Amino acid sequence: MSTESGCPKRMQFGPCGGVRPGGQCEMRPGACAFGDVVPWSGVQLPPRPAHAPLVLADFSCTPFDRDDVAATAAVLAPGCDAVLVGEHQNKPDFPPTLMGSLLLDAGVAPWITLSCRDRNRVVLEQELRGLRSIGVDTVLCVTGDGRGYDVRPDVTQTFDLDGPRLVSLAASVGMIPAVPETPTAPPTRARPARLVEKQRAGASLAVLNHVPTPDMIAAFMKSARASGLSIPVIAAVAVFTDNVSAAVLQGLPGLELDQAAVEQVLSAADPVAAGIAAAVSEARALLSIDGVEGVNVSGLASASGAHIGAEIKAEVGRRIRAEMS
Repeated sequence: MSTESGCPKRMQFGPCGGVRPGGQCEMRPGACAFGDVVPWSGVQLPPRPAHAPLVLADFSCTPFDRDDVAATAAVLAPGCDAVLVGEHQNKPDFPPTLMGSLLLDAGVAPWITLSCRDRNRVVLEQELRGLRSIGVDTVLCVTGDGRGYDVRPDVTQTFDLDGPRLVSLAASVGMIPAVPETPTAPPTRARPARLVEKQRAGASLAVLNHVPTPDMIAAFMKSARASGLSIPVIAAVAVFTDNVSAAVLQGLPGLELDQAAVEQVLSAADPVAAGIAAAVSEARALLSIDGVEGVNVSGLASASGAHIGAEIKAEVGRRIRAEMS
């Protein structure tokens, strides 16, 4: 599963966001195949005018459960402007077009993640056309994390496309492509430039992964703007209230949290109240940065179940919206 670049994800426009500290590939021993960002060489599509939601909330529910989709959406709706539906290697759920339809019926605006890991180009084209036909406007286009060796070893990994090529495909069919970027992934100096290359491929919105401090986002944004970034950016706010929800965020590739903030929340007399307050404070700092137009209220939030987690994220969103109104 290789190309001329030697990337096991068959990327042409790397590196991905999963590069480990020290520059190690996430899928195999050794260094990432890309020593630097590969400039976009395809058709350059101008970004479509897009409005970033002030609060974009992570959406998580019981897989393949229509009723729980609606129930979780009802909890989140009062505290967010849109929901971000992730795609996880160990937690398959309804196909994107069906999930998008269910969420629209539930009264929330869905951002659907499309990954190149599990779908070949034909299926990606089908989902893009399907999502557009039902009125879903925004898709988060990702290359996708590599599947763990112990997660469905009977399933292949496709990688017909990478994130930037999926962005171009999504833009060509009239969707609004959003893209992720990981400021802390090596090579960190080149990450702002890589986001600009995704913009050149047709990205209209960006979602940044978690970093330890807002100052790091401020530095990233300054560099990205100087390099030509003009699209709206959404920064991630970590929501955790116990050891499990903090560990989940810290265990994901490319995500880093402020350890002092984690310890402060987990040692508080009321960790839920402390976790909500910490998330709102982080959001306030991030939204003060030039170019950051929204926040992604992100994470499991609680080990007590998806509904409790949704209630916590909704409360964080309500407080953010109240402060910004």
